[in-house]
Amino acid sequence: MTAPAAAPPRPAPGAAVPVISRALPWLLTAGGAIGLAAAGALLVEKVRVLQNPDHVPACSINPVLSCGTVMDTPQATAFGDIPNPVIGVACFAIVAAVGAALLAEGVFRRWFWLGLQAGTVFGAGFVHWLIFQSLYRIGALCPYCMAVWAVTVPVFWYVTLHNLRAGHLRVPPGLHRPLDALARNHTVVLTVWAIAVAGAILHAFRDSWSSLL
Repeated sequence: MTAPAAAPPRPAPGAAVPVISRALPWLLTAGGAIGLAAAGALLVEKVRVLQNPDHVPACSINPVLSCGTVMDTPQATAFGDIPNPVIGVACFAIVAAVGAALLAEGVFRRWFWLGLQAGTVFGAGFVHWLIFQSLYRIGALCPYCMAVWAVTVPVFWYVTLHNLRAGHLRVPPGLHRPLDALARNHTVVLTVWAIAVAGAILHAFRDSWSSLL
C-alpha cells in the first residue's frame, strides 16, 4: 500500500519567508472578498432586472459605464443559462476561504495548489475574454465587472508565483533564472498589465470620452 504524500514542510522558526508567500494569504482573502462583493452586487442587479425589465442598475452611469447594457448580451451568460455573476460568487467565495485558511496557518497538498492554479488560469482567461468582448463587441463597461478584472489577475499572478517557488509547478531548469527575475519584479508585471488594459479602454472608447465630459 502506498504511503500518503507528505505535506509541504513549514518554514523553520525564524526563517525568512519570501514576500510573495507572506502576501498571498492576505491577497486571496482581500481579493476574494472584493470579487465576491462585486459579483454579488451584480447578481442582485441582475435579479432586479429580471423582476422588473424597466429597472436601471445602480452601476449604469452613462452610455460607456453601463452594467445594464452588458447584462443584456449573450456574453453575460457565457455558459448557457447561468449568469456570469453566479459563477463569480461561487469562485470568489472559494478564493476568500482559501486565503482565510492560509491566514490560520493551514497547509495544503500539491494537488490542492494545482487545483487552485487551474481555477485561477480559467479565471484569468475568462476575464481577458470578457475584457475583449466589453471593449470591442459590446461597447460598454460594467464597473462591477471591472472590479472583478482588477482582483482576478493579481490572484492568478501570485498563486502562480507561489506555486513556482514552492515547486508545485515544475519547470525546466533553463527557466529558473527568468522566472526568478519575474518574481523579484512581481509588481512591475501587474503595473504593465494595468497600463495595457487602461490604454485599451481609452483607445476603444476614444470617441466617447469627449462627449461625456
